[in-house]
Amino acid sequence: MKNLKILIFMLFFAVTEVLGAQINPIPGDIALPEKYTPEYMEQLSKEYKKVANDEIIFVALDMMKGSTADYSRNAIMGYNLTQYPIKISFKNLSELNEAYASFDAVGWKRKNKLYIYINPKHENAPPAALAALLAHEALHQDEYNSLSEETYAWTMEATVWAEMVKRYPESDNPESALVARENVLKQLLEKGYNTSKYIKKTVYSNPGYKNLPLTSPGYNAQ
Repeated sequence: MKNLKILIFMLFFAVTEVLGAQINPIPGDIALPEKYTPEYMEQLSKEYKKVANDEIIFVALDMMKGSTADYSRNAIMGYNLTQYPIKISFKNLSELNEAYASFDAVGWKRKNKLYIYINPKHENAPPAALAALLAHEALHQDEYNSLSEETYAWTMEATVWAEMVKRYPESDNPESALVARENVLKQLLEKGYNTSKYIKKTVYSNPGYKNLPLTSPGYNAQ
């Protein structure tokens, strides 16, 4: 009888876990291209269920296909140093560290698993802008970071956003804080004639990176 009770409890717990992993729908005020029908969204849900629980993340990942962000998307799907999919969610970043409270996103590694936590203030951001942010964060795949790595990641983010805004011009929403960030990076990229020249200067002067070394594994200063 005792073993039966334990088994019932375990089954109840397992069912609760499944039911608890509900898919969060796209916010109603976000306009999407016509192809994102309910049927298509259901396909995306099956494809990305191991990565996220938010439809807006599904769309962002789908937008990354066939773009400069392909490498980052593949990394998110499991082709990274850990060989596990990267879990993505919106999270109050101060719960990780009070110093991260105002960050837009954080890449995190715990027990050989990678996570990308996005500031909840961007839950209503255009998915194309989230795609650019994810392209950046997916490059951080270990516990090491550096000014060179951040320069590369920011340049990737700017490049992807420049591409996304051409594909989805409706994504350039001036009311979005994330779009404002992406447009600043895009301007820096264009100012440097599509090089990292001015992005590098911005990264190196960022007070949040003041304790980072110049280089880290795989990322050397240039």
